[in-house]
Amino acid sequence: MDVAVVGGTGKTGRAVCAALAGVGATARPLGRAAFADLPAVLAGVDAVHLIAPNLHPDEPAYVARVLDGMAEAGIRRVVYHSVASPYAPAMPHHLGKAIAEDVVRRSDADWTILQPCAYVQNLLPAVRTGELAVPYSTETRFGLVDLDDVGAAAAVVLTETGHVGATYELGGPAPVSVTDVAAIATDVLGRPVTARRTDPDEDVHPWLRAMFDYYDRYGLPAGPLPLRALLGRDPASVRAVLERDGNT
Repeated sequence: MDVAVVGGTGKTGRAVCAALAGVGATARPLGRAAFADLPAVLAGVDAVHLIAPNLHPDEPAYVARVLDGMAEAGIRRVVYHSVASPYAPAMPHHLGKAIAEDVVRRSDADWTILQPCAYVQNLLPAVRTGELAVPYSTETRFGLVDLDDVGAAAAVVLTETGHVGATYELGGPAPVSVTDVAAIATDVLGRPVTARRTDPDEDVHPWLRAMFDYYDRYGLPAGPLPLRALLGRDPASVRAVLERDGNT
């Protein structure tokens, strides 16, 4: 199977490409240059995995452009990478993904939507410094998920049957706070890791500021059952990710 991974040069795209290679599929990572002639670039692929750039100013239009390119190239199968809780009105970039989901659902494509929670890997650079400083509460809870598990789930829905028309929220095995992550890291790495709430930088993007405000109040819970069903095993825990990647 030949899969075009739009956004395949970024962190998430690389994980999806690696997972596809692991199940014997061919992944074509596509960056911005592909948009010069998207139908020609997509010609001959069996499916598209679609990841928009972070904080894209008009994600629905971006997604529509990819869907149009797919239609012109005669490709029907698409997996759209959305986000957990895309319908939260307080987070503009989440709402952009919710609108983009609607664009996908109203297309003629054979679609699947993935809604992953925040990645454990997003916290690893701070963990390695010994101070897990974040611009939101260290006590609210998140369904932190292993990026490798997200990539594996994408490979499953792209290469196996039965997932057309499905939407899967992808969370880790248990809700955790940043304080919990620091305590686990201290134990796994054998050195102190502290958790501390900071104030966002003054020049932070307003959408990120809105997200931090939301996290400060509510965190981002997401359950494990869809990911467990897709993988046929429990999702990797924060401890497991730290044991594998904490020092790399």
